[in-house]
Amino acid sequence: MKILSSFAILILIAAALVVSGAFYTVNEAQQVVITQFGKPIGKPITEPGLHIKIPFIQEANYFEKRFLAWDGEPNQIPTKDKRFIWVDTYARWRIADPLLFFQRLRNQRIAQSRLDDILDGGTRNVVASHKLIELVRSGIEKEANKKLEPIKYGREVLSKEVLKQAAEKAKDLGIEILDFRFKRINYVEDVRQKVYARMIAERKRIAEQYRAEGAGEAARIAGEKERQLRIITSQAYKTAKEIKGQADAEAARIYADAYNKDSKFFSFLRSLDAYRNSLKKGTTLVISPENDFLRFLKGTDLKKGAATTK
Repeated sequence: MKILSSFAILILIAAALVVSGAFYTVNEAQQVVITQFGKPIGKPITEPGLHIKIPFIQEANYFEKRFLAWDGEPNQIPTKDKRFIWVDTYARWRIADPLLFFQRLRNQRIAQSRLDDILDGGTRNVVASHKLIELVRSGIEKEANKKLEPIKYGREVLSKEVLKQAAEKAKDLGIEILDFRFKRINYVEDVRQKVYARMIAERKRIAEQYRAEGAGEAARIAGEKERQLRIITSQAYKTAKEIKGQADAEAARIYADAYNKDSKFFSFLRSLDAYRNSLKKGTTLVISPENDFLRFLKGTDLKKGAATTK
């Protein structure tokens, strides 16, 4: 009885193993290629869910359905104008045809190695075919700054060129390269310091040019200010003289009107003003007593030939 019970347990265990080996699940981020004795059979499974296979004979090979990253190693590459630079790149790719991918590459580790060859080779070809200025410029700056040297291609165009070349080769491997970018471009260490020194000198030259232009503009503004100041001063002086002349004319007119109304009284007032301005305290005036200037002082203590005021 014990033997039968043990045999029944073994049968149940074996059945469970068979049943468990017959089912497999695929989630949303996976795709599966079924192989039988190492050879793929049927179409790839790309829909998520529970699926059935022959246990122990067939095997489920899982592959990523999501976008995958490729990060290239920095490489020293010469440009068309013989500049040695370090180029660091990255790309995004996915397994577009899992059956072809399995037949050609088997797994992602080998795929990454093949992508190294494809993308690095494409990068070298493109970089060696173009000048450095086309790699560091996007191609849009020439519209924003007319002083920059015009270029036929830019970094964006060259990235698309590498992507196009690599995509054609990767397509035969069941891989779709979605995007390719230059992550970093820099000079090699032995020329970097010289380049930095030249860049600093160029920026200093531009700064001195701006300072000289600023000083010239300041001098022009100062000269314009002096010219405007002279014009304003001249106009003010002219206006002041005109006002003064008009005032003198008005005063003369008032004097004339006063004289015409009573000439004797006007003459008397003018003489008093003349006495007030001329005969100050301590003043000695040598003049003939018969002079008309003293006609309003008749009867004062006058000595012959002189008049003294105290």
